Amino acid sequence: MQKYVKTAAVYVIAAICVAIGLYFMVKKDTYLAFATPAVVGILLLYMFSFDTVLLLIAFLTPLSITLEELSFAISLPSEPLLAGVLVLFIAKLVYDRKFDAKIGRHPISIVIYLMFIWMIITTLTSQLPVVSLKFVVSRLWFIIPSYFLCAELFKNPKNINRFIWLYMFGLIIVIFYTIANHAARGFDGDSAHWVMSPFYNDHTAYGAALAIYIVLCAAYLFMPNINKKKKIAVGVVLLILVIAIILSFCRASWISLIAAIGVLILVLLKIKFKYIAVVTVVLVGLFFTFQQQIFDSLAKNDQDASGNIVENIQSMTNITTDASNLERINRWNSALRMFKEKPLVGWGPGTYQFEYAPFQESKNKTIISTNSGDMGNAHSEYIGTLAEQGVPGALLVVTIVVVFIYCGLTTYKRSKNKESKILVLASTLALIGYYIHGTLNNFLDTDKLAVPVWSCMAIITAIDCFHADKENFYDTTEPSECQ
Repeated sequence: MQKYVKTAAVYVIAAICVAIGLYFMVKKDTYLAFATPAVVGILLLYMFSFDTVLLLIAFLTPLSITLEELSFAISLPSEPLLAGVLVLFIAKLVYDRKFDAKIGRHPISIVIYLMFIWMIITTLTSQLPVVSLKFVVSRLWFIIPSYFLCAELFKNPKNINRFIWLYMFGLIIVIFYTIANHAARGFDGDSAHWVMSPFYNDHTAYGAALAIYIVLCAAYLFMPNINKKKKIAVGVVLLILVIAIILSFCRASWISLIAAIGVLILVLLKIKFKYIAVVTVVLVGLFFTFQQQIFDSLAKNDQDASGNIVENIQSMTNITTDASNLERINRWNSALRMFKEKPLVGWGPGTYQFEYAPFQESKNKTIISTNSGDMGNAHSEYIGTLAEQGVPGALLVVTIVVVFIYCGLTTYKRSKNKESKILVLASTLALIGYYIHGTLNNFLDTDKLAVPVWSCMAIITAIDCFHADKENFYDTTEPSECQ
């Protein structure tokens, strides 16, 4: 009976939407009202198929367009959808007063709680409280749907595959648009920075997304029980992604992929995590010990970025004439000066771009420097957080990296089925690649990267909690929809 009531309600609402559209077309000479069915359809999905909303967000995120004309930038339609999920989740949590304890108590979840607690504290001490409050709210509508609710969604293992591939299909549409746009300009290096607009604001965010999904796509080549036709299709998609990342001319994304491959080799060689951690600490220590000699050596490289791939690779270490590299150093130095002034609580979440201008030194400025607060952030997930949230905030970023790597690798080792092993390792490698990239750029304040990054953490959490101990990955008694 309930099924028939829902069906009847859908038909009635559809008829009303058509009637409204016809009225406005005839009487008001406007066709905007025909968007009503789409809006109502999405509202019905919120009511009757919450998991479909999350999957729809995965597909629409790479296709969303940021509107800068508003009083604050918002990505449409993904961010309103994410905000709607957040509101509904809070309402359900208040009404039902329950959430899966396994997800809630997971180590990654605990670090996220601590991150939000510290963000709220630093919002109270912020130089720009309204800016910081907007930052915290937007971070909530990124993390709640993409991590907590996706972890619930991924109780059904088929939804992991659906979520990954829906984002990937949306990304492929953007790739075709970008390559066509780029080809019309002769694939020159300068246009590579913006031809993905309006879907991605520049080639670095686009390259970061490509790097994540190259890792995830490659994983499906090794999945068991996939027939030859599907593997060929996966191979074609992977080839498209690789071509796209080469044409993106994003040096940081190339570095992140190399890092992910390096970690994969270490995992396959079964080198223990503690040894990797020790070597990492030693290398970081050596860098700071010999940083002057390293910078003196880098200063000898005067190869600027260009449309030539070889020259573009050589320009990665040019800190003498390459404007992009020099501006990044300028932003880092400004962030470090801000940190020195407010080392404990920082200047407030999201405030860097509005506060850093006075901290620039004239000798560090470049031809692309600005005092307007309109040209982006600190270009580092770590240094930017250090300036905005002080030492505790930066330590929490490092902590979540350590925790997801530890959880990912330990889950990989104990997983009893091959699908769990492949997906959890791929998610871990994709995140490692992103956080390596995160030393040079930061994108977690955008839907384009927040959705894939936090959903990869949700994959690790879901497999750790629900799938690693199963002999068959697709054996599940869990509900298919988020509750």
